[in-house]
Amino acid sequence: MIKKKAASVTNMTKGSILRHITLFSLPLLAGNLFQQLYNTVDTWVVGNYVGSAAFSAVGTVTPIINTLIGVFSGLSAGAGVVISQRFGGGNMDGVRKAAHTAMAATLILGAVFTAVGMLMVPFMLRLIKMPADVLPQGTVYLRIYFAGVAGQLLYNMGAGILRAVGNSRQPFYFLVICALMNIALDLLFVIGFHMGVAGVAWATILSQAVSAVLVIIVLLRTDSCVRLEPAQLRIHGITLRAMVAMGLPTALQMGITSFSNIFVQAYINHFGSACMGGWTAYVKIEQFVLLPGQSVSLALMTFVGQNIGAGQWKRAKQGVHRSILLLVLIDIAAILLIWFSAPALVHFFIQEEAVLGYGVLFLRWVIPCTIFFCLCQPYSAALRGSGRPIAAMLISLFSYVAFRHIYLYIMSTFIANEPLPVVMGYPLGWVMASLLYLLVYYHPPKLPEQR
Repeated sequence: MIKKKAASVTNMTKGSILRHITLFSLPLLAGNLFQQLYNTVDTWVVGNYVGSAAFSAVGTVTPIINTLIGVFSGLSAGAGVVISQRFGGGNMDGVRKAAHTAMAATLILGAVFTAVGMLMVPFMLRLIKMPADVLPQGTVYLRIYFAGVAGQLLYNMGAGILRAVGNSRQPFYFLVICALMNIALDLLFVIGFHMGVAGVAWATILSQAVSAVLVIIVLLRTDSCVRLEPAQLRIHGITLRAMVAMGLPTALQMGITSFSNIFVQAYINHFGSACMGGWTAYVKIEQFVLLPGQSVSLALMTFVGQNIGAGQWKRAKQGVHRSILLLVLIDIAAILLIWFSAPALVHFFIQEEAVLGYGVLFLRWVIPCTIFFCLCQPYSAALRGSGRPIAAMLISLFSYVAFRHIYLYIMSTFIANEPLPVVMGYPLGWVMASLLYLLVYYHPPKLPEQR
């Protein structure tokens, strides 16, 4: 039974900076780890019990899913910034209005995203040039996934509201429950009922629905300032405009970047199903390496938002620098581990020799570049948390969309249309973004605390 006062809040405007960021990040990291774990189990079950075509299909459609989810994640990030800044400034009535507005908007967007996602399936699969041998399974997986996408949206927004006031533990607990349920259903539907790719998709959406129900129960029962009252669910115009102003640039950035990755996937699909499988294995392993950066940056965005809401600009900047140092040290250890264990890691997902070769090649060349990801994420979080999401959006769009596509076109058309040179366009986007973030952060136009 969920206790009524379980949803605690954390004030990050006082005390140890690194302690606040680390303690707030740990539940986020653990939660993301469990979320990635059940995504990995999805892939493992498909690769070992369905076949290589299904393995490639499930992995290849990831950029399509991330396009719509990325748009919503940006909007929910905007809501989180508004809530954290109002909470840091002591405006509890504003926090309540923001929480109700965010959840009301999510209910509306859930219906919209379900319809749009299902309608876009044939178009998106043609766009990534999915080979005919994996097309039917990719279609089945996507249609089922988008039919239940509202569960993920409700969980993401509810969890974002709790995190904005410093409660990252309960969203983590619910992700653990969701992950364990997903794993159990994967094994039941695929191995027990022989449902193939459809079984993996159903396991995912049912698990996400449960996590959504749990986070909503907490918001309904808490005595904190983010308590939801169904009768109060409505759109507050001023609050919604503030959320859109904060979140729309991030939504556009994440949506367009994910859409851009669809084209990157199309370049990879050109080299056949073995290369597709190797890239799928690489992406699944890469996600674990990126988790610390994503988790610390989420914590940092809340930290920056609260401290700027309290007028503590210098403290916010110190949080950025300490987060970068922490992430770089973690990433160096991860790079060394993966370099030496690459063959075994790829073999865990798929045993075909051709796929193994591509997977190991991609891991050993691309994973070392994640050090640049550790620079991008904290600076991006700092800009968003300080109310400057447009700068982060422009940098990301140029680096991950324009620069990558220019590189991919030139490389594949005029230089070397081979897998490794083409794939390197992906990490080079991080390199470009890092340079631009450093330029914006340390030179005009500067962050508000530097003016």
